[in-house]
Amino acid sequence: MLAEYGPNGRGKRSALSASHSTWGKTELRPGATSSTLLTDSKLGLMTPFPTIKPPFTLESAQAKVQAAEDAWNSRDPERVALAYTTDSEWRNRTEFLHGRDEIKAFLRRKWAQENNYRLKKTLWAFTSHRIAVSFEYESHDASGQWYRSYGNELWEFDADGLMKLRLASINDAQIAESERRIR
Repeated sequence: MLAEYGPNGRGKRSALSASHSTWGKTELRPGATSSTLLTDSKLGLMTPFPTIKPPFTLESAQAKVQAAEDAWNSRDPERVALAYTTDSEWRNRTEFLHGRDEIKAFLRRKWAQENNYRLKKTLWAFTSHRIAVSFEYESHDASGQWYRSYGNELWEFDADGLMKLRLASINDAQIAESERRIR
């Protein structure tokens, strides 16, 4: 069954989405807080964030979207890539990517060109292991021309909560700096 949430997709932020700002890779232990460091057995890393795994509920889907927004706004390719399976498949505009190394290289190129990048994602719909979002982001190029980019993404997750498929359709519009909405 497809559950829709919108049109703004936000509603009341849950304690989970409000206190955890990345995709996360581990289980949150009872009594743990966002400042508790947890070990990721697959990656050998310490991370302060819980995994948000399927099957999704409205609250967990909202938290996953907020975590994605926060991670992408960090503009840290290493951090963002950890949200994806090692063999994740992407379609982003006209580019087709496979795996974390290609994802990291893509994000480095992207953020080298898109200065002062700022993103807002909105939950559109979800099922047990899929989430659809709409988004917009603003950035400017090297000449100072601002853009607002609009799009939709379809996400599919594995049982561990890592994204194995990301399909993105994006359109760009030139804007004046005074027209910015996302800061």
